[in-house]
Amino acid sequence: MEGNKNMGTNSAGFSYNMVLDSPLGRLGIACCDQKLVRLDYLTGHVALNPASTPFEREIAAQLADFFKTPSQPFTLALDMRGTDFQRRVWQALTCISAGQTLTYGELAAQLDSGARAVGNACRNNPVSIVVPCHRVVSAAGIGGYSGKTDGREIDRKQWLLRHDGNTPGALKTRAKTPSNGMYTNKQRNLHA
Repeated sequence: MEGNKNMGTNSAGFSYNMVLDSPLGRLGIACCDQKLVRLDYLTGHVALNPASTPFEREIAAQLADFFKTPSQPFTLALDMRGTDFQRRVWQALTCISAGQTLTYGELAAQLDSGARAVGNACRNNPVSIVVPCHRVVSAAGIGGYSGKTDGREIDRKQWLLRHDGNTPGALKTRAKTPSNGMYTNKQRNLHA
């Protein structure tokens, strides 16, 4: 992790460079080598710890911008470790704009895969919000979030979808993701 700070930890003992407040509760943020590695929802019992490096301040500023204007794109360098398939799914998620959604099946068809595999990749997204897995929904409803189908996680997904400009009746608005393998600089940045 950047510097030698040992900040707040989650229940699994993962340490964060900073802990910020947000409309969704506390966020634990880990970065390494000027890249965002992890963003987790934490309980309110974890002490706040503000940004202390220029990169951490940039993360905090971009998150604050998102919570004001969800259409504001993230431009952070990311270090997302996962399988090749997971990285393909996460890459595709960055192409879904605020106010748009895809179903797990639609995204799976674009990636020549299955809906369950896409759902598993979304569940393992280490930087939710920044890589917007909340914009992938079930064909029959909202679907899951962070591996859960009810409770606090679904409340967060509903909040994020409303914040993005989605209403329950508008969840069928479809996003376009590149099917030709061409990505913008923002998407290429995912694994830089």
